[in-house]
Amino acid sequence: MRAMERAICVAVDIMGADHSPSLLASGALEAVCENPDLIVYLVATPEVWESLPKKVRERMKFVPASQVIGMDELPLMAVRRKPDASLVVGMKLLGSGEVDAFVTPGNTGAALAAATLHVGCLPPITRPAIAIVLPHHQGRFLLLDIGANVDCKPEHFLQFALMGSAYAEAVMGIENPKVALLNIGEEAVKGTNTAKEAFMLLQSAPLNFIGNVEGRDLLEGAADVVVTDGFVGNILIKAAEGIGLFIWREIKDLMTINWRTKLAGLLLRPYLRALGKRLDWREYGGAPLLGIKSTCIIAHGASDSKAIAKAIAVARENVIVNAVEKVAQKLQSVVTTGAK
Repeated sequence: MRAMERAICVAVDIMGADHSPSLLASGALEAVCENPDLIVYLVATPEVWESLPKKVRERMKFVPASQVIGMDELPLMAVRRKPDASLVVGMKLLGSGEVDAFVTPGNTGAALAAATLHVGCLPPITRPAIAIVLPHHQGRFLLLDIGANVDCKPEHFLQFALMGSAYAEAVMGIENPKVALLNIGEEAVKGTNTAKEAFMLLQSAPLNFIGNVEGRDLLEGAADVVVTDGFVGNILIKAAEGIGLFIWREIKDLMTINWRTKLAGLLLRPYLRALGKRLDWREYGGAPLLGIKSTCIIAHGASDSKAIAKAIAVARENVIVNAVEKVAQKLQSVVTTGAK
């Protein structure tokens, strides 16, 4: 059931990504056409806006930005030195409440810095985390953090777990989600000192904590929410992308060896398309930045029109189900019970 009937306003940063702004704008147009309750604000330079097709400019609103933050720039320094960068402008819109959500495929570190400065964190969060929905053998699971925090303390893992559990319930519809800590072994004594301390915190928290899981368990559906630091999470997600692409290419090559495999490919085409869709990272849209006071979706830097359309859809769904509010409620419940 819809949580609201009013229009949903989403700002989209179309600058600073791998692909052209016009390609990202076409994805935004696709999202608007599919969802009549959407109002999209494109954040771009005036030159880029004027170069966009008329049908794009007629269906969307324009928010000017005179600067762009590159992928190779130091995040905090870039945010401070470029206050009129598209990423910063979009985050200011979000922080002021002028839009309900913000989508950016730009510099992830800069997005985190800008969100902290202009949107603010939910209490008692000190480290927002990027979460992503991934497929497993039986359905889907949530992985966080995937890049916002390289170095984490035990209490940060607890924050990630609380936010992830609330998000899994609110957006993914998983009742009492199983939460696990990614580690090198299932035993509580495995891993670094930080991992061991994090295990103890998670064990005593108001969560359905099932203990440690190993990397090989993730795609078997061992847990609904898997917690790790941004260093491991980022490597894991990019390795998964590469493995998925490798498997898909191998299957396609096998289907062209001879007439028999070509015939098999024709017979299996509907199933192979379904598999390809399941392995395509673009199908899962962007990753929510959990722990801030409004909805921000971090899209892949290599996002094309399809990926941007999906990321906007994720932003819309987050707004509809009041994901941020439900995460805040989960965190507040822990604070009031004295959890640390």
